[in-house]
Amino acid sequence: MSTNNGASAKGLKQVGYFDCPGGGQVVVDGRVAFIAHMKAPHGTTLVDVSDPAKPRQLAAIEVPAGTHSHKVRATNGLMLVNREAVPANQPRPRVAGGLGIYDVSNPARPREITFWKCGGAGVHRFTFDGRYAYLSPEMEGYVGNIVMILDLADPARPQEVGRWWMPGQWTAGGETPSWPGRHHRCHHPIRQGNRLYVSYWHGGFVILDVEDLAKPTFVSGLDWSPPFITPTHTAVPIPFPLRGRRVLLVADEDVAKLEPGPPSFLWLVDISDERHPTPFASFQVDGVDGSPQPEFTGCHQPVEHITSTEIPVAWFAYGLRVVDVADPHAPREVAHFLPPVPEGSSRVSSNDVWVDDRGLIYLIDRGRGLSILERV
Repeated sequence: MSTNNGASAKGLKQVGYFDCPGGGQVVVDGRVAFIAHMKAPHGTTLVDVSDPAKPRQLAAIEVPAGTHSHKVRATNGLMLVNREAVPANQPRPRVAGGLGIYDVSNPARPREITFWKCGGAGVHRFTFDGRYAYLSPEMEGYVGNIVMILDLADPARPQEVGRWWMPGQWTAGGETPSWPGRHHRCHHPIRQGNRLYVSYWHGGFVILDVEDLAKPTFVSGLDWSPPFITPTHTAVPIPFPLRGRRVLLVADEDVAKLEPGPPSFLWLVDISDERHPTPFASFQVDGVDGSPQPEFTGCHQPVEHITSTEIPVAWFAYGLRVVDVADPHAPREVAHFLPPVPEGSSRVSSNDVWVDDRGLIYLIDRGRGLSILERV
């Protein structure tokens, strides 16, 4: 069916829209949406979504030229945002990369508490559980981003708790990488229980034991790039069994291809025996063939807080895809939403998705605009 704003939808209805510069991430805490933007001077916008049909800006934070602040997390009145230099293929002035920590107990007046600095280009992606932040920073002496855990019990004084890196990254310690450039680097750590599930770009993913946060230890990993051409973006453990098995949902990102080829897709990996992760199924949007496609066409980011077998996934040029994994051997699409092409863009680029406690789905476009949806 078609919606009245030019969007294409099945099983989803748009209930609201917030016009804003393009974003890399959206999260919702309470009735406030936090939008992290792709390009300076736009940093983070805080939006009242109490009435999803009438989202209202509360505050906006700007960032200096040469940086972007495209990731955000917020919980219990605390907001974390990344600071990272613009991509290496663009002019890169010297900037202070790291993590901004804000008091947002009054979301209309965010107040910076402190700024945690790191080396290199800064912090890329991260998660936050209200006490600990799990980061992917660049640090002096290492090639590419590593895993780091920060304790924010006192937000004004972040303390490093532990770090982990793929052997070969610590060049200052005499290690030599077996891969070219920054191909193997931490992208996105996600914690569940005493495990960190870490996407590692063209290094696949790793599972780390963090029973002792000061000493993360390697449990297992799996690297399928090559032969597959796209890097691993996110590894999300499904928090309930599927047909008696523990399953990891793994999204490759449709960028930085090793060679021209088809768009990236979604994997299901059996981690019942976590020391031997085993891919056993995948999902691709119907109608996509094996021909080469431009970057930002295929899979990008699944929702990270999984509460049912229906999993919303931001799928770049294909908008939002809701994938049902109730039968994990045969994942299938049960709903989709393709927003109108934003003004100034040549096509849709759905970058991130969040589901709030009301079941509302928030979809941010890399070019422009936040869509608020509900399942029908």
